[in-house]
Amino acid sequence: MNTKQQLAWLRAQCLALPEATESDVLGQPSWRVRNKIFVLRAGITGRWSLWLKGAPGTQGMLLDADPAQFFVPPYLGHKGWIGIWLVHDLDPGLTRQLIRESYTLVAPKRLAALLNS
Repeated sequence: MNTKQQLAWLRAQCLALPEATESDVLGQPSWRVRNKIFVLRAGITGRWSLWLKGAPGTQGMLLDADPAQFFVPPYLGHKGWIGIWLVHDLDPGLTRQLIRESYTLVAPKRLAALLNS
């Protein structure tokens, strides 16, 4: 998948979630629910990456499993956020799962519950 295709895929996944919106953070897209970011795309060291909020333990598990694909993002990593390098082919199932997990950690409980109904 090229960069445009990745962005289109990410946009479709994020905007399919209840009340999700897209906005701009320093020239890059971010996806929010009730004005709280649950996914953002960032450029670091000349590479594109995706940042998502992770449940406790998820960050360490992913870093142990594939340190070339996953990283601790600056500024948010200490809060459990997960970085995914977009230079690799994304595993669509895992990435979709991580997007939904991030959404449920940020969204109000009523909205998060809609994903399980």
